[in-house]
Amino acid sequence: MEHLDKLESQSIFIIREAYHHIPNLAMLWSVGKDSTVLVKLCQKAFFDHIPIPLVHIDTGFKIPEMIAYRDKLALEWGLQMIYGQNKEALERQETFPHGKVSCIECCKALKTEALRRTIEGTGIRYKMNLKSGEYEVDSNREPYEGLIVGIRADEEGSRSKERIFSPRGASNEWEIADQPPEFWGQFNTDFPPKSHVRVHPLLDWTEADIWRYIEREKIPIVDLYFNRGEGKRYRSLGCAPCTKPIDSEATDLREVIQELEQGKLKNIPERSGRAQDKEDRGGLEQLRRGGYM
Repeated sequence: MEHLDKLESQSIFIIREAYHHIPNLAMLWSVGKDSTVLVKLCQKAFFDHIPIPLVHIDTGFKIPEMIAYRDKLALEWGLQMIYGQNKEALERQETFPHGKVSCIECCKALKTEALRRTIEGTGIRYKMNLKSGEYEVDSNREPYEGLIVGIRADEEGSRSKERIFSPRGASNEWEIADQPPEFWGQFNTDFPPKSHVRVHPLLDWTEADIWRYIEREKIPIVDLYFNRGEGKRYRSLGCAPCTKPIDSEATDLREVIQELEQGKLKNIPERSGRAQDKEDRGGLEQLRRGGYM
């Protein structure tokens, strides 16, 4: 518990620093386990009221339970829910599920490009009406100058190269060789005006830390992460056509944590079920250099 307290304290400090230094800040919520922990940390950072919008990039191919969970929790917790989407690519069916492009090209269109437009305010953004639960076109077109993201260094190789405060280029591209140093817990928060910055409060957390924190804080989580009687569960969530579950008998939080503690998954990469990782020989580095989450 002391270890989790330290991680929690550091993450809350990072979130508050980001809010203080970066105007027009938003948070990316994929509705997966990591970013949902981030939502909970934001609640704690601001005493149960999250003063920034939560952005979800809807590819149109998400597992239906994910979208239902997103909207249910947004209403219950009173979240400022925004979603963006690359409707043009979907209408042209230039997607991996339609067989017209590779999984990586599909991710570039439906995730990276949709995220870029949403951040810049050049694409249509949709905002949840917390009274009706319906989504309406968001009239606010101001760009988000910063985005809090729930990535972890242990999840895959390219993320271990990140900084906690990571400035991006004009089109959100990531220059790995040109990142500010971060020594002894000192973060660079002095960025040129109109810069876009990604902030990573969970960078030092592990997969086991995430699950133990979910258990401790009783955070509601989509049940796709558990075996629902088929001997399989999802370890990482993405689009339905290109995300596969792993073999597992874990039916609840305690059993998921036991799998990790007992080393049953040590030879199975966390994102082994994600097709884009298999296509990209450098892990996610190719996609992330271009602005991917």
